Amino acid sequence: MNTPTKFEFQPLPYAYDALEPFIDKLTLEIHYGKHHKAYYNNFLIAIKGTGMESMTIREIFRNISKEPMAVRNNSGGYYNHTFYWEGMKASGSGMPTGKLSEAIGKAFTSIEEFKKQFSEAGKNRFGSGWAWLCLDDKGALFICSTPNQDNPLMDIAEKKGIPLLTMDVWEHAYYLKYQNKRPDYIEAFWNVVNWEEVAGRYETALPSLRKK
Repeated sequence: MNTPTKFEFQPLPYAYDALEPFIDKLTLEIHYGKHHKAYYNNFLIAIKGTGMESMTIREIFRNISKEPMAVRNNSGGYYNHTFYWEGMKASGSGMPTGKLSEAIGKAFTSIEEFKKQFSEAGKNRFGSGWAWLCLDDKGALFICSTPNQDNPLMDIAEKKGIPLLTMDVWEHAYYLKYQNKRPDYIEAFWNVVNWEEVAGRYETALPSLRKK
């Protein structure tokens, strides 16, 4: 997402209409071009002139409890959205395969049970926030949700871990198409999940755990 000295606003990995009919073009235009861009701009303002300008985003998250709320909210908004976009694709859905599939079966008994629990995490998040599939420091998968723009990499997270998949359940992620029907948006989300990306994240994260 960034180099140690420069944070970038990554381009959307697909066209605005690529996730139709599950996530509509207008929502993506506003969500990416307005909401996400605002978090990015405000993040740069919040860290300007501080040592955080030379840190990685994960280094910032590791000590986020010591930083002003503007840094916490906007760094999370910047990172979380980029992670969310990259976890979806136009011809998504399908089923996880390989090591990821095995890990999901071990942790949740089946992909269907995993999807049920992940969906519930999104449905039951009061107000705004995110649902996450993560890897803990023992190499086990777990599901959690975070409020606002928090994420499991932050030192304030109730349960910390390495994110593998996220779903945005802020109203601006779905309200234009689904209005107050968050469960309908969550059901639609499963049609655009980029399982290849999630599997790649999983296999990339495993070696880092073995080094600890």
